[in-house]
Amino acid sequence: MSDQPYVPPRVWVPLESGGTFASINRPVAGPTHEAELPIGKHPLQLYSLATPNGVKVTIMLEELLAAGHTGAEYDAWLIRINEGAQFSSGFVEANPNSKIPALMDRSTGTAPVRVFESGSILVYLAEKFGAFLPKDVLGRTETLNWLFWQMGSAPFVGGGFGHFYAYAPEKYEYPINRYAMEAKRQLDVLERQLALHRFVAGDEYTIADMAIWPWYGGLVLGELYEAGEFLSVHEYKHVRRWADEVAARPAVIRGRKVNRVRGNPEEQVAERHDAADLD
Repeated sequence: MSDQPYVPPRVWVPLESGGTFASINRPVAGPTHEAELPIGKHPLQLYSLATPNGVKVTIMLEELLAAGHTGAEYDAWLIRINEGAQFSSGFVEANPNSKIPALMDRSTGTAPVRVFESGSILVYLAEKFGAFLPKDVLGRTETLNWLFWQMGSAPFVGGGFGHFYAYAPEKYEYPINRYAMEAKRQLDVLERQLALHRFVAGDEYTIADMAIWPWYGGLVLGELYEAGEFLSVHEYKHVRRWADEVAARPAVIRGRKVNRVRGNPEEQVAERHDAADLD
């Protein structure tokens, strides 16, 4: 690390940056190799990894099945992003942005429907099955308010705070302080909302909770970046109450196991092709 301040060049050129994800970072899109995606027996084919964004969708699918929506049966295929599997030709067809999760719906009777971006997948499934998204205008709008709040805010927690606190090759005070402040501000936004409501969008459990819990629930439960003490998460009593309640839901317990390859071996199910895989 140099003691000299960084002066940006007139024209930026990519350099090896180091860090956890250096081997897969690149400034262009598109596939790096040819490989078709596997296809299982169920109507819905999910290609994912148990990151917070991936967990959103497996929780939603397990909640749908728990609610009796048998059409939500799915195959969950593991995409090892640290090995660059998201840059295969097949995955790029499913998601040109090469980010997990990606969903292919093969139940439509015509060409498969591709759905990418975790928030889009949650809305698609909620509308397809008529579940976890209120039908009245006020309830629906409030749920979508919080869903899009998460989609816009979490990059500051993940790519900002998480990157510089946990993954960057060197620790720098300025970015850690900058993103820690924003992470705590966002937790305070949730704290104030959950002081008034049982769930994020009101008194009904919705896709907003499924989207927000893997990120902010993970923070206050001390599971995300192991940063609970650093962020003083004990201050957010209402967020913790909500996080504990969501974590105890059977479908959440099941959904967070899917496509998981790190942590407690008893909570890892690398791929899910049948409900019995989670038992």
